[in-house]
Amino acid sequence: MILFKLIEYLTGKLDVYVGVSAPESTTGYVLIDQTGSSSRNHIMTATVAVQSYGSTLENAIRLNEQVKAEMLSFASEDEVASVRLETEYNFTNTATKQYRWQAVYSITHYLGGI
Repeated sequence: MILFKLIEYLTGKLDVYVGVSAPESTTGYVLIDQTGSSSRNHIMTATVAVQSYGSTLENAIRLNEQVKAEMLSFASEDEVASVRLETEYNFTNTATKQYRWQAVYSITHYLGGI
């Protein structure tokens, strides 16, 4: 599954927690969510939202920059054909005052499942 492969990859590259749900006791972390997928001729494309959290908006943006560099390198992994940044933006949660920056990627790959 591409989502788990991506989490494993980013965990090995970043010095922060990477997962699908928030850890309890850290301010700098990365959450990943798959928002869609498609398949054609055994080639899958997944749309993935990557949220970078920081204690300040600047920290969230800096973490996002690290994530972007590693996401582009993810394309060199064996079952991954391409990684394309679709958009990125401030996604701060004003209700909880959690600073986060979100980037949305399209990942084309040869792995089955999500």
